[in-house]
Amino acid sequence: MGRTDQADRAGRVDGVDGSALDEVVRFTSDLIRIDTTNRGGGDCRERPAAEYVAERLSEAGIEPFLLERKPGRTNVVARIPGTDPVAGALLVHGHLDVVPAEPADWSVHPFSGEVRDGTVWGRGALDMKNTVAMVLAMTRSWARTGAVPPRDIVLAFTADEEDSGEAGAGFLADEHAALFEGCTEAVGESGAYTVYGNGGLRLYPVAAGERGSAWVELTARGTAGHGSKVNRENAVARLAAAVTRIAEHEWPVRLTPVVRAALRGLAEAHGIDVDPAGPQPDEVAELLEKLGPAAKLVAATVRNSANPTMLSAGYKINVIPGTATALVDGRTVPGGDEEFATTMDRLTGPDVDWTYFHRQPALQAPVDAPVFARMRAALEHFDPEGRVVPFCMSGGTDAKQFSRLGVAAYGFSPLRLPPGFDYQGLFHGVDERVPVEALHFGVRAMDRFVMHEPGPGLPSGPDTDSGLNPAPDPLPEEA
Repeated sequence: MGRTDQADRAGRVDGVDGSALDEVVRFTSDLIRIDTTNRGGGDCRERPAAEYVAERLSEAGIEPFLLERKPGRTNVVARIPGTDPVAGALLVHGHLDVVPAEPADWSVHPFSGEVRDGTVWGRGALDMKNTVAMVLAMTRSWARTGAVPPRDIVLAFTADEEDSGEAGAGFLADEHAALFEGCTEAVGESGAYTVYGNGGLRLYPVAAGERGSAWVELTARGTAGHGSKVNRENAVARLAAAVTRIAEHEWPVRLTPVVRAALRGLAEAHGIDVDPAGPQPDEVAELLEKLGPAAKLVAATVRNSANPTMLSAGYKINVIPGTATALVDGRTVPGGDEEFATTMDRLTGPDVDWTYFHRQPALQAPVDAPVFARMRAALEHFDPEGRVVPFCMSGGTDAKQFSRLGVAAYGFSPLRLPPGFDYQGLFHGVDERVPVEALHFGVRAMDRFVMHEPGPGLPSGPDTDSGLNPAPDPLPEEA
């Protein structure tokens, strides 16, 4: 009889015990009420939430470490020993900060944590205090029932994910790497939530990659002068032309292994015939049309992108300034850095300089690894009709920071959501909320995944020949 079977007899309900289902809701609500708004530039204080998390862990006999690079920017790390000390450890991480919310725009106060009509409301309900609550409820359930995971579990609850990560996961990876010794894989945010495809098909996308961050500052230089005079060296005009070229540029399709696997999985789930190796670049546009609402999972990740987001120039209406600047949010597919740089050189032209001011690599993790199979099995256990597919996130998470420690990073924050629930729209949006039943599903699925032991002959770590992050593979031919 396996360890988890013994634990079930000790009072676990299909994994976690009944108290965990109450706690995951209460913890989500409590954490939302702790305002950890991250306005950027260091304007955030996560310590009250970190202390709350540390107290919940301590109550379960788990020793937490509170770590800060800067006062108030607090991270919590803890390790739970498993039955096999030789097996690779699993890192489970979530962030404590949230993006800003304007109370006047909301139906309820964004930091109320109100539970209404079977739903928990507030900033962080999806991103990602719900997942922090799941992990707390799960580990406390283990303590109550005597359950022990099959390998060491390292918990990391971080600051600063909604900005640069420098005070959070970046700080932990740089200065406290020893706390993550032995970690071979990591699971974090933004994956394993329900997406509805054509005909009510339930999909669960598990993230196995992230596009890289390539945030760029443009600087146009010209000749300052009076606004009434003709000026062919106008810095504002030069900047505007470059920004327009960047905004209108059509980046070529570049299919990386994770995106090919995502397209193939989505096509198969929808009954669409595709080549077993996945679609070719020139077939992507037609396939995305056929995928209907599910296309949003991959549409942004089949190519590099660059979106102008901020402009700054001048100080008086009748003065032509000598310089003008803009910020561009660039994202790169694995292997796409060189193409991005070459393209930016061409689009900015001779009169506009550009430089990176924030840059992180794209990630890929193997989708044929045992850990991915365990995530799939956990989701399908609680939703047998659901279809699990890999995908690549268009943005980034703390996984980029933790990848420097050599872990294969995945997005796995399970939620079973009802039809019509706009997960993507509520992420960073107004009236962010999460159904209570989704939280119950999430804590059960997370527990089943973590407690599921590798089968005979299967390694606990990733297949290092399958494409670990960061991914240096060259770009395929363009469409």
